[in-house]
Amino acid sequence: MRSSEVAAAAGVNLQTLRYYERRGLLDEPSRTLGGHRVYPDDAVTTLRVIKAAQRLGFTLAEVSDLLDTARHRHRRGEGAGLQARAREKLADVEAKLADLTVIAETLRAAVAAGCEDLETCAGNPDCPIPFPEIAP
Repeated sequence: MRSSEVAAAAGVNLQTLRYYERRGLLDEPSRTLGGHRVYPDDAVTTLRVIKAAQRLGFTLAEVSDLLDTARHRHRRGEGAGLQARAREKLADVEAKLADLTVIAETLRAAVAAGCEDLETCAGNPDCPIPFPEIAP
């Protein structure tokens, strides 16, 4: 498949395709005599896997490690596979959700308290926004 066909089939643009290739996420394709890139059919699957992993919060470096682990199954070690990485990512997401819950509750309280500006609110002992280091 040519670059444009692979990109269209995977739902990415050509710049993304080339970037992933430069990053080593995709193997360098063969070329025609005219110099056009020709990708194997499984390049579309690889691109879809990359995009799905990104939507789950994995960085490109993490995706690269996961792809490398899958390609070289004999190098798998403790903590290298998808199960371990997914558990780690899930713990990160759950921690962020907990932080966001606290932030949302604090903002709701600030709205309910009628806080108009940060400086006035910081000087009010009933302010729901935590200003421990600057409150009088």
